[in-house]
Amino acid sequence: MTSQTRYIFLLRYILPIVDLLVINVTYFTAYEITKHIGKIGWLEANVNRLIVCNLIWLVCSAFFGLYNIFLGDRKMERVYSATWKSAVLHFVLFIIYLAFHKENDFSRSFVIIFYLLLIVAFVINRFLGTSFHYMLLTKLKTVRKIAIIGSNNLSVRVLAYFEEENNVAFYGSLGGDESVYFKRNTDIADNVAKKITTAAQAGVKDIYVTVAPERMTEVQPLLEEADKQGVRLKFIPDLGLNFSPNYAISYLGGEFPLITLRHEPLEEIGNRFKKRAFDVIFSSLVIVFVLSWLYPIIAILIKLQSPGPVLFKQLRSGRKDEPFWCYKFRSMRINNDSHKKQATKGDDRITPIGQFLRKTSLDEMPQFFNVFMGQMSVVGPRPHMLAHTTMYKEIIDQFMVRHFVKPGITGWAQVNGYRGETKRNQDMENRVKYDIWYLENWTGMLDVRIVFLTILNVAKGEENAY
Repeated sequence: MTSQTRYIFLLRYILPIVDLLVINVTYFTAYEITKHIGKIGWLEANVNRLIVCNLIWLVCSAFFGLYNIFLGDRKMERVYSATWKSAVLHFVLFIIYLAFHKENDFSRSFVIIFYLLLIVAFVINRFLGTSFHYMLLTKLKTVRKIAIIGSNNLSVRVLAYFEEENNVAFYGSLGGDESVYFKRNTDIADNVAKKITTAAQAGVKDIYVTVAPERMTEVQPLLEEADKQGVRLKFIPDLGLNFSPNYAISYLGGEFPLITLRHEPLEEIGNRFKKRAFDVIFSSLVIVFVLSWLYPIIAILIKLQSPGPVLFKQLRSGRKDEPFWCYKFRSMRINNDSHKKQATKGDDRITPIGQFLRKTSLDEMPQFFNVFMGQMSVVGPRPHMLAHTTMYKEIIDQFMVRHFVKPGITGWAQVNGYRGETKRNQDMENRVKYDIWYLENWTGMLDVRIVFLTILNVAKGEENAY
């Protein structure tokens, strides 16, 4: 539930229309400028290119959820962030389209002018949008006036929230718990009735009441008094539990309230589709353009140094704790401890080429086949061998939570230094902590960030890569 008014709600539908108008006006303006300076080719006037330009923007804005962001005052920074991310991705995809188009005689000058103008146009557009939004909130008084009732710990947090919320006009508190609960068939206290009447006369439309669920039968007189004054009561259940800020409330079949104690973005089908699309595209590019030539070279080097298969496959724990065969380039001599003993520093089982592969993380490259087949993701918690899963789930709190998502080739824990051998239980506890933070805070851009950090870490070398 949000505190937006119909005016603020309409902005989310106005914004994409305005953005498309900006893109099209900017496109034709760039075309005219480029033509005027003699740097234009006839292809830039092609309607198909303009249509593709618009479609790419819709794809990019949808990927970053630009128009799904609630346009409250405290959320505007998210609109700005999603806008520039969408613009950068639009530039990349439009350049790729132009480069691979069968008629690739496009004007570089046009592209430069178009995106420079687009940046300026979006800056002006967002500035005007912010100003208009501010005017709605302050000058035209489009915000709803609200109050609260309650004196428990939850009410203190709610009061602090509304005091900082700019999308509502906070009237104040109308009383503590003594103003909430009344016996059946009794009249509401005169002082409480007067406070509600005064608040209604002052323009209060909604009163938020923090209430213990087991005492809901005692709020009927309060509800009846609010109905008399034409004021809505909205109850916030005080469950007395130490919830994390990420818990969410939804409805089962639109009827039964359902409390989820952990926010998991990848439980939403749209987010899973985005992540899977990224995995398929990224792994396909790596398989076609890297592994196609790298695999034979590494295979020859492995065979020259020790007998045995090129690939090392091992059963590891996947999503929902389902085992799968995880592939790696074999970096060790054939031994009987591979499926139960982690590699250690100076491990004599590791071959010379294996040392190089592990140091550069090239031994993990075959896992892009696992990603392509849907058993892994490019980014996610690292999969453990089955013996370690059995051991750690008994001694590490929340260890199995990391199996709510697909395992990854790299992950948030790894780019924060928790990769390789876990010498102490604390190392695994920290890894689990970072893995859980990742699944609770996933975004598409977080995956991109982790991929870049992984590349940087590999380039500069990692202490635990052995």
